[in-house]
Amino acid sequence: MRIKAVLKVLSFISFIVALAMMPPYFLALFDGSYDANAFAYSIIASITMGAVLSFISRNNLFNLGIREGVGITGFSWIVASMLGALPYWLSGDASYTDAFFETMSGFTTTGATIFAEIEELPRGLLLWRSLTHWMGGMGIIVLSLAVLPFLGVSGMEMYKAEVPGVTAEKITPRLHQTAIRLWSIYIALTFAETILLLFGGMSLFDAFAHSCSTIATGGFSTKNNSIAYFTSPYIQWVIIFFMFASGVNFSLYFMLLQKKFRDFFKDEELRAYCAITVLAALSMSVTLYFAGMFNGIEHTLRRTFFHVISVMTTTGFVVEDYNLWPEFTKFIIIILMLMGASGGSTGGGCKVSRFLILGHQLKAEISRLLHPRAIITARMNGQPIPRGTLQSSTAFFILYSLLFAGATLITTAFGIDVLTAFTGVLTCLSNVGPGLNALGPVENFAWLPSAIKWLFSFCMLAGRLELFAVILLILPGTYRK
Repeated sequence: MRIKAVLKVLSFISFIVALAMMPPYFLALFDGSYDANAFAYSIIASITMGAVLSFISRNNLFNLGIREGVGITGFSWIVASMLGALPYWLSGDASYTDAFFETMSGFTTTGATIFAEIEELPRGLLLWRSLTHWMGGMGIIVLSLAVLPFLGVSGMEMYKAEVPGVTAEKITPRLHQTAIRLWSIYIALTFAETILLLFGGMSLFDAFAHSCSTIATGGFSTKNNSIAYFTSPYIQWVIIFFMFASGVNFSLYFMLLQKKFRDFFKDEELRAYCAITVLAALSMSVTLYFAGMFNGIEHTLRRTFFHVISVMTTTGFVVEDYNLWPEFTKFIIIILMLMGASGGSTGGGCKVSRFLILGHQLKAEISRLLHPRAIITARMNGQPIPRGTLQSSTAFFILYSLLFAGATLITTAFGIDVLTAFTGVLTCLSNVGPGLNALGPVENFAWLPSAIKWLFSFCMLAGRLELFAVILLILPGTYRK
């Protein structure tokens, strides 16, 4: 690995974090709140780190290989979280462990929080929480790719390592053009939701903060009760729509812009994503309606669709305490946490595409048993699934299972009950936010031991970077030439 090449890009990441802290800093100054100094010192620290790293790596322009791509991707999230934790810590609102957990949760768009009284935080910190979601949603690396070519750095390996999903394909010939197109769509969705939420009676601050969290499928809210604070059905339906839209592969929106409507609606993952959402919501609605949980069909459908989409897209917004729901619905929630959204979206989880690939592979294997002499190929969207994709999907599930089992075992060793540990690890690996039991939708993560917070922070990072990038970071071979 070319260490100086990695440091060069990390210096740029440090400057991005410093720049992103400017709006919360000016808001804190405008409000006259106590967090203004914390942001000022954090900006200085970020700029200083960026300058030092830039000096160390000066005159080093490289085409990045897989090792550099993996190193930059993994360390970018760690460096961003280290620097991003400073405002919480320096303002005195959290220990550094809690501050790092909150920031990692923000950048990885997990949405798990250690704050019990969110509404007591100053607006500067609340804005920073939402911005960490927004930056992490499309990816700090993808943002960097829009500028890095002008710095003499090629970043396809970074793009492959960072973009969530089974494959990372460029939608334009030049990678920085791909990054710009993706961010343009991302910004347009954020702007559209902000406007619609304003029409629903939200303040500009709340509308923007919740739009950042929604489009990033993050889940941080400015209210203690999350979206339940806003009793307007209109606001809830708007957020439902944009959560669902953010769980769609963003490259499909590029197809819409090119008027390739047939390709858009023929996409197998999109159809499966829609079908699973509707099936899960309707089955849960019937259960909740006859259990007398809600009044009226619209009320039942709205609350159910909200939580199904919130969990499946790994956004994590809540309007109800589903800890109190029937066991059948809680089991569906666990399945949706594991499954996640579409590949190439801002959502987490294992991705619908991977389950489709394994399903096609299983179907092909069964067909081979029935017809031993036939040449049968697993296909998706009418195209043969490459052998490498089949192998990587299988390896992903094996690695996911091992990490999940190991982290759950460690968590229970600290005396935490199995359901809490199980869903706590699951919600962090899948970047969902709330779990079940003691980590349910009305609880927070503040009570966890510090060691478990660091473990969960690792799980959030591993889940956001699709496991392999993080595992490669700890292998000695990654750093050998």
